[in-house]
Amino acid sequence: MNKDIGLGIIGLGMGSGNLKLNEREDSKFEVRGICSARSKEKARSILEKWNVNYYTNDYKELVKRKDIDVVGVYSPNNLHAIHCEAALKAGKHVVCTKPLTENLEDAIQLVNLVKKTGLKFLVGQTLRFEPQTTALRRFYDDGEIGEIIFAEAHYIHDSRTVFKATPWRETQKLNPIYGGMCHPIDGLRWFLGDIDEVHAYSAVGGVKIYADPPEMNNFIINIKFKNGVIARALGLFDLVEPPEPMMKLSVFGRKGSGISTYTDNKGGSLDFVYDKVEYKPVSHMEFPPEPGIDIYGHTKSIGRYMDHFEDCIINDKEPSPNVIDGAKTISAGNAAYKSIKNGKAEKVFNEF
Repeated sequence: MNKDIGLGIIGLGMGSGNLKLNEREDSKFEVRGICSARSKEKARSILEKWNVNYYTNDYKELVKRKDIDVVGVYSPNNLHAIHCEAALKAGKHVVCTKPLTENLEDAIQLVNLVKKTGLKFLVGQTLRFEPQTTALRRFYDDGEIGEIIFAEAHYIHDSRTVFKATPWRETQKLNPIYGGMCHPIDGLRWFLGDIDEVHAYSAVGGVKIYADPPEMNNFIINIKFKNGVIARALGLFDLVEPPEPMMKLSVFGRKGSGISTYTDNKGGSLDFVYDKVEYKPVSHMEFPPEPGIDIYGHTKSIGRYMDHFEDCIINDKEPSPNVIDGAKTISAGNAAYKSIKNGKAEKVFNEF
């Protein structure tokens, strides 16, 4: 297969997962340029190993290169909006790791820019591309779950290890209601569509992931969807690592119920119960770990969503999750933040 879709990467943390594309014969993507804050000397071994010829510390130089068709944005969260905007204005398709942005205003601007340019935009929500989660979705699409009655999702993680690996989080005091809660919120939206309103609570934990703690880093968000289904999103990021999966997505329907789980570098599982089977035995499926280039173990999931994005580019399809999906997740986080502050249920803006 010809490597005729040039890919430029901004950020060598999770963005390094794309480097595997250069040795995949079944992918049309080729990483042709990297922008990172590291010196070229520190990045030299990576460039040589993956045969990447262009390296810069200036994202403006990367996005204007003619040999790059797609820009992957994997920079610190507060830089996503400016990097995505620069890529779109340079005429490049964009893959942006979650969260899309850190505020609703930037999300609205990106949606409008994508509509104006007509370019493809994928939000890299890896949970949608984990095999156990896609299997749960397949059960739902095939009618095995039936009409959903209730759903819940969580992201529970002792974030001290994350902060050690990504110290920029400490200096920028980013609010995890966007960077963390986007996982369970997006997972629930994937099954249930637009959110009508939310009611949320938050608290500060006690294991000091920050030297100077922010105002909130543990969350419970109660959700009512436009279709009337209620759900819960739980996010705990300031606690001792618990003895349960890092991420869980549970869907309870009129014909069956399924629970998918995932933990970085440890694989996951899918448990399913059919109402039509006597005694309601649990069908249990194990999914193996998928260690990768990046420390989080997302290389294969990144590869899966890049395969999806390749299909969207070649066959003019709409990516999923797209920029509007990403913006609606940010909008839900924005409403949750307001609810936390005022103690009331808050409507979610969906008119993108």
